[in-house]
Amino acid sequence: MRYKQLGNSSLNVSVVGQGTWALGNDFFGEVDVDQGIKAIQAAIDVGINMVDTAPGYGPHFESEIAVGKAIQGRRDKVCLATKCGIHRIAGEYIKCLSPKLVRWEMEQSLKRLQTDYIDLYMIHWPDANFGIEGALVELAKMKKEGLCREVGVSNFSPEQMKVGIELAGIVSCQPPLSLLNQVSLNNGVIDFCRKNNLGCVTYGALGGGILSGKLEKPAVGGKEQRVGFYNCFEEPGWSKAQELLKVLKEIGDTRGAAIPEVAINWVLAQPGITCALMGATTPEMAIENAKAGNWELTAAEVKTIDENYKRIFEL
Repeated sequence: MRYKQLGNSSLNVSVVGQGTWALGNDFFGEVDVDQGIKAIQAAIDVGINMVDTAPGYGPHFESEIAVGKAIQGRRDKVCLATKCGIHRIAGEYIKCLSPKLVRWEMEQSLKRLQTDYIDLYMIHWPDANFGIEGALVELAKMKKEGLCREVGVSNFSPEQMKVGIELAGIVSCQPPLSLLNQVSLNNGVIDFCRKNNLGCVTYGALGGGILSGKLEKPAVGGKEQRVGFYNCFEEPGWSKAQELLKVLKEIGDTRGAAIPEVAINWVLAQPGITCALMGATTPEMAIENAKAGNWELTAAEVKTIDENYKRIFEL
């Protein structure tokens, strides 16, 4: 496993991370939480140290609770990341960055995660009502108190990250990035991170599972909600994604690697990327994802992928 320093922080993180949104068990279809806990443990055992969660993953904090169970006896091997600012009320996601609530969220997360500190504590999404300034100041205070080692943000614009640097000394941002969603390459977010020495921990590298090459088109409804968040689940995007998968398979076959490894390494090949979070829900998936951290795409392979992406999606 390769490791990188997270921006200018004190943290060194694995280039492949373990994301746990799916363990909320209400967005990615039915998930066996016990298997999910074993997936986290398997990931840690093969060298993944970045484990990312959030209170908003699950209607009743299911993801944080599962992570808390999974890291017992392994806490010293984990760079633990969680977030604040998203609340689940009557089934709705509510953004709220009231400084008082932010501190309360930290206290509750520490209990659920069964730890006395968080390695990377992030604002999950900006809040148009309370703004971001008060929460950032509160996060900086909590860092001084030792409740977290570093402060970061997720889904912030470059302008918002500037405020984060000024008020809280943020060290990282967490934007979406995959072959099927390159908005963070185009809107200046990743470039801002690179130029300002912020760590960049991406999510969605497999496009909600499409780029695993193993996913059948999911039906919408119940616990299956990813269609509304990730693109390419509807036509013509779905068929175009299948064509792109053939390109990834060809490269993977020449390198003795599975399709997900190629998709993950395309993300990691982008300048400024520190870590790509993967949402493995079984030990087998976690171990397969981790293999991407053992090798890198060549410049020629990245060029081949990019050229085919343009051919399939843009021409």
